[in-house]
Amino acid sequence: MTIERKQIINDCKRVVIKVGTRLLTDTHRIPVLISGINKFREKDYQVILVSSGAVGIGMKELGIKKRPSKLAEIQALAAIGQNKLMSIYDDQCRKHNFKSAQLLLTTADLHARERHLNVLNCINSLLENDVLPIVNENDSVSIDELKFGDNDGLAALLATMTRADLTIILTTESGLREKTDSVLGERISLVKEISAKMRKSAEGTDDAEFSIGGMASKLNAAKIVNMAGEYLWIADGREDDTIDKILKGEDIGTLFLPKADKMQARERWLHFFAKSKGHLTVDDGAVNAICHKGSSLLPAGVKAVTGKFKRGDTVEIIDSKGVIIARGLSNFDSLDAEAIVGKQSNKIFEILQRDSDEVIVHRNNLTLVINSVL
Repeated sequence: MTIERKQIINDCKRVVIKVGTRLLTDTHRIPVLISGINKFREKDYQVILVSSGAVGIGMKELGIKKRPSKLAEIQALAAIGQNKLMSIYDDQCRKHNFKSAQLLLTTADLHARERHLNVLNCINSLLENDVLPIVNENDSVSIDELKFGDNDGLAALLATMTRADLTIILTTESGLREKTDSVLGERISLVKEISAKMRKSAEGTDDAEFSIGGMASKLNAAKIVNMAGEYLWIADGREDDTIDKILKGEDIGTLFLPKADKMQARERWLHFFAKSKGHLTVDDGAVNAICHKGSSLLPAGVKAVTGKFKRGDTVEIIDSKGVIIARGLSNFDSLDAEAIVGKQSNKIFEILQRDSDEVIVHRNNLTLVINSVL
């Protein structure tokens, strides 16, 4: 296992490191974190930091013991804490002779195509200029509809968007652990596939009084990163030498391995970020052709069209049970798609009275999302 970890580290070029609230409320941990990041940078790794902690530090600044439930109060704490947090980060980065930059994001920034590209281009530009991007959810303005839910999810999506080879989540646990009768047992070193038993073990590990997100959210993050074809490593951020050990490829924490090759850029966009404008319900034959034969979606395999969409919009392809099997770009708007449902491709001209595509979704503009976390 150690050999495998060393190879993964050696092959990396870009790393996302996420650190949680329960680590950052002790601001004395920040110098240790930045020192560790500097060691990555000294070895020519590009590093992106996803940092929680704004609300927690805001609570500490105001002497509040329990995370409030009112949105306005949480937003105010985030505004107070983010200012303090970035001041500490910037001071520590400068001690190692590099600069930092702050990006505060909502889900809309990643799901709207133009904003998505702007964020990606900004991060790439910062890295090219040897600046550490520090990313957090924009808690001071976020509402439920625009929230990632937790920064584990943000880190996973950011890693997927930026094609990071490895995502490291630093937490207050030694890693994913086995669980029997509510008792946590041995650390699980390597995960090739996230099982139902693992998800069960991860339940109830959050701390609603102070932060959000527990081991369950980290498993969701691992699934996203692994689906994109990259690695995720959970490790104990309370130890001063954790990053040193990771750089050496030592067997600490839990390493999650991808099952497939790296997704291409278009697949990533369709799979994780593009907002669906409608649904195409397909028959079993179409499911088999798309999932097992790499086929395009023909109008003959479509049973129903739901939603209003334009040509080029993203649609979800679902089976007769309502399970999403794929996402793709439609070659027809919803009205035309409804008109050709169930028809053979050679009848499309006769029905629409104009030249058009022969497939509703071409396989080059389609990605499978069976068992997706979306």
